Amino acid sequence: MFYVFSYTPDGTETEDAPHIIDMHLTAGVIHQVDFLFQEGAAHEEFIKIMHGNNQLWPTNRDEKIRGDATIISFRDYIEVNPGGDRLQAHIWTTLTLGWVEVIIQIGILPKDILQPLSFDALMQAIAGSPR
Repeated sequence: MFYVFSYTPDGTETEDAPHIIDMHLTAGVIHQVDFLFQEGAAHEEFIKIMHGNNQLWPTNRDEKIRGDATIISFRDYIEVNPGGDRLQAHIWTTLTLGWVEVIIQIGILPKDILQPLSFDALMQAIAGSPR
């Protein structure tokens, strides 16, 4: 499954008062993340992804993701448990006009598809012993 979230920031959102998108996801494993910045974002439209009080992306705290005519795409392996399935996108800009839409895409799959065997079952399969 891929979730897509988009927003066009305007001059009212700042780093101290960003627009926040609640991103409700299905429980599973995040395996793909994409940030799309259109031409005109001029590295002045910013995104942080939070999970509770923890900054998830970018990994280094107090930084932000930005771009201009850029797709930032990476694979990850983050388990999202039932009840902990809400991430927040914090989006803001320093542009005074000419704002463009930013898009966030998150791929998530059930854990048993990405990891069909537990570590113990894998070790048993390697050893050739029955379950």
